Amino acid sequence: MDDSQPFWKRLALSELSKEQWESLCDGCGKCCLHKLQDEETDELLFTSISCEFLNTGTCRCGVYQDRNTYVPDCLNLDASMLEDVSSWLPETCAYRILYQGGELPAWHHLVCEDTQVIHIQQASVRDKVISEKYVDEDDWQDYVL
Repeated sequence: MDDSQPFWKRLALSELSKEQWESLCDGCGKCCLHKLQDEETDELLFTSISCEFLNTGTCRCGVYQDRNTYVPDCLNLDASMLEDVSSWLPETCAYRILYQGGELPAWHHLVCEDTQVIHIQQASVRDKVISEKYVDEDDWQDYVL
C-alpha cells in the first residue's frame, strides 16, 4: 500500500504500534458507559451512566494508566480482541469502524486534526452522562439510552 496513506489505512490493526493504537481512540467516552444486557434477548443496552473515573467534561479516564487497579474488569482493548468485543464498542468507535472495514468519520481527530471537533459535533458523551457515583445500581435500567 502507498506510504503516503495514513497509518490506519495502510496497516492492519494488529500491526499498529502501541502509540498508533492508542491514537485511534477518539476520546468520545462512550466505551466508559455502563451497559446492560437483556437476559431474554441478549441485546446490549448502553446507559447514560459512566464509570466514576471518566471525566465527563473531557471524556478522558482520570486513572487511565492504572485503571485496572481501580476497575479490574476495565477492558484493555487490543486488536486480537475485536472479533469478540466489537459489539460492545459504540458504533462510532474507531476500533470497531476500522475492524469492520469502514472509514474514520470526518470529526475524528486523526482526520480533522482537532480533538475538539468530536465534542462540537456532539459525537461524544461530554456533559451528557452521569457518574455511577450518583446512581444506585438498582436504578441503572432507568438510564438506558
